[in-house]
Amino acid sequence: MGRKIRLTTAQALVKFLNQQYIYADGEETPFVEGIFAVFGHGNVLGIGQALEQDAGHLKVIQGKNEQGMAHAAIAFSKEKRRRKIFAVTSSSGPGSANVVTAAATALANQLPVLFLPGDTYATRQPDPVLQQIEQEYSIAVTTNDALKPVSRYWDRITRPEQLMSSLLRAFEVMTDPARCGPATICICQDTEGEAYDYDEEFFRKRVHYVDRLQPSERELQAAAELIKNSRRPLIIAGGGVRYSAAREELMAFSSAFGIPIAETQAGKSAVESTFSNNLGGMGLTGTLAANKAAREADLIIGIGTRYTDFTTSSKTAFDFERTPFLNINVSRLHAYKLDALQVVADARAALSALHALLDGYRSEFGTRISELKQEWSAERERLAGIRFERTGFEPEVKGHFSQEQLNEYADALGTELTQTAALLAANEALDPESIIVGAAGSLPGDLQRAWETSVPDTYHVEYGYSCMGYEISGALGVKLAQPDREVYAAAGDGSFLMLHSELVTAIQYGHKINVLLFDNSGFGCINNLQMGNGGGSYGCEFRDSGGRIMNIDYARIAEGYGAKAYRVNTLDGLREALADAKRQNVSTLIEIKVLPKTMTDGYGGWWNVGVAEVSERESIRQAHESRMQKLSEAKTY
Repeated sequence: MGRKIRLTTAQALVKFLNQQYIYADGEETPFVEGIFAVFGHGNVLGIGQALEQDAGHLKVIQGKNEQGMAHAAIAFSKEKRRRKIFAVTSSSGPGSANVVTAAATALANQLPVLFLPGDTYATRQPDPVLQQIEQEYSIAVTTNDALKPVSRYWDRITRPEQLMSSLLRAFEVMTDPARCGPATICICQDTEGEAYDYDEEFFRKRVHYVDRLQPSERELQAAAELIKNSRRPLIIAGGGVRYSAAREELMAFSSAFGIPIAETQAGKSAVESTFSNNLGGMGLTGTLAANKAAREADLIIGIGTRYTDFTTSSKTAFDFERTPFLNINVSRLHAYKLDALQVVADARAALSALHALLDGYRSEFGTRISELKQEWSAERERLAGIRFERTGFEPEVKGHFSQEQLNEYADALGTELTQTAALLAANEALDPESIIVGAAGSLPGDLQRAWETSVPDTYHVEYGYSCMGYEISGALGVKLAQPDREVYAAAGDGSFLMLHSELVTAIQYGHKINVLLFDNSGFGCINNLQMGNGGGSYGCEFRDSGGRIMNIDYARIAEGYGAKAYRVNTLDGLREALADAKRQNVSTLIEIKVLPKTMTDGYGGWWNVGVAEVSERESIRQAHESRMQKLSEAKTY
């Protein structure tokens, strides 16, 4: 028998986390960077005690909201290409429930995070304990059961010895490129403090090897044949390109064979916007260049993409009658989508191998790529130059607001600044190495279409779940991963109100982030959706009980936290604020008052959303008829 070490369950957990390493591309690094914690009675006396006693190399960061700190952990994992993580510990009950949204965000984006929520008593002696829910059909149900459907792996620890097999399983899942996602290990609060004689061998250094999944010869030959038989193939680069670090291989592949590239939100900046064959965002929030190329294509090569409805414009973006699909993905689930020819392999490995089989091939896109890119460049320049006028102004989101309504907002917010002009001015003013972070509202559409990157991996938008409130927390996670770069969170006022607690955490620990807060006094994106489908402006504007548009001083909130804050309503003021924010050592917030309906819109995308089949409004009935017509043209599988 080997040597035994007597530890509590929580102490064994912390000791194990310190010994986990990952090996990828010839580099070995610790896998667990640290742990975010909000302590409560479900974890402070167990995991809290263990960390206080000996945290090892783990960085322990006190969060302010469980969802917020978990989003920071998700962003860190995304920025580190899933090769390094933060764990997240919360108390039982409300603390666990607060983590559910973040766990869903991690699962939708296939990002590894280790969730360690406390749980009720294994002995059940004091049941029901504070914050415990009770279900008549089972006394075993706790709040943590809500985490089952949003975890890739889930377990509940009621005995100290159960921890060992559970941790090994969790790390196997989190280090698997094809299936990685959040792992949840709930530990009963009395079990956290119980001691056990653990085998010393369990705490040895453990290396998790991430080998690149190689394509088979059969897959390569079939893929090469399909490409050779195409005249105008289009590559859709998804997040898998970034996680695979396949930038150079993709650029070489695109250049050698004259194949244009379109990007998903997760894939944007895997190859910089300035690359000659990069046509920008694909789909509903994509560029006109990419969407035109998609309609002209006779083969779609999806690399590391999940093909969400925004990428496919609800499966209307392509000519499915004549356009087959070739999918390269480490996940069989995603490789099978859209009835594609599947290459189940790592993106970088597959591109390298496929490149060698296409000698002499050249697509017929030719100069069409540069024509489309130049056309979009001119449109982007037009967007940057839009200026509001008190009469005769046509907003980009056409037909939704009257001139009088826009004037009302201009007066209430004290601004005539358009969102697109402000965003593109920021794009021009920021250092190219800076990282922009986004998640929800109309800003992700503007960012995917119009934000240009001249440096790779400088675009970080969470759009797998599009979770409002991710932006500021995510910026903290990105800053932890990239401490030498300026990080900017682009958030609407709606997202800011949802969750901005980790701005305090960033200030507390000296991790400078910058918040670009675009304030149009409402949930502008959803207001566009309802009005664009025949409805009125209902429940999405921020108006007080007297019907007046609210003008909230968000800068004062940031100042109260200790951030450097700026109030902006002109382009010159924005440029000055951005320049000064760069010089600051503390986190900053730039409150930018912008007009609604001045974000980007259109460019050939369509979104299938539910529209009332019966309505008193003629405009809604027409919207329903239009939807049904579009559905008749869409692919259904």
